[in-house]
Amino acid sequence: MLNALDMQRAAHRMRRTGVPMVPTLIQILIRLIFNSVIHPDTCVGRGSKLAYGGIAVVIHRRARIGSNVLIGQCVTIGGRSGHLEVPVVEDGVYIGSGAQILGPIVVGRNAVIGANAVVLTDVPANAVVAGVPARVIRTKNAGASTAMSELEG
Repeated sequence: MLNALDMQRAAHRMRRTGVPMVPTLIQILIRLIFNSVIHPDTCVGRGSKLAYGGIAVVIHRRARIGSNVLIGQCVTIGGRSGHLEVPVVEDGVYIGSGAQILGPIVVGRNAVIGANAVVLTDVPANAVVAGVPARVIRTKNAGASTAMSELEG
């Protein structure tokens, strides 16, 4: 089934190969169909997915999303006033619905961001964070292969 991330990936490939205007049209379609903003220049790794097709997701143009990241609906990954840098989300991260990841931060590998968390500082690898502002509530076993294993067990 068609989703916002598949459309963004097509626009990203076209932008990199120099196809004019079509990536911008795809970006407009993403906004109209999914109520989401995912720029064609945004780098999203292989295997990453958006829950529910990507409804109401906003990802900054310069944000970097790693591989095998699961992003819930209504998530914002973007800038913060007074800061030029934007978030980097490493591989295997799970981001719960409604979470906000803002500013010059790095979310470490296999971290879990709780629903509606507001992340304003770096998140260590294998950490589970929640709250406003988000704080580490526990650290997962470093041997876990992905953030999804945390949800299953």
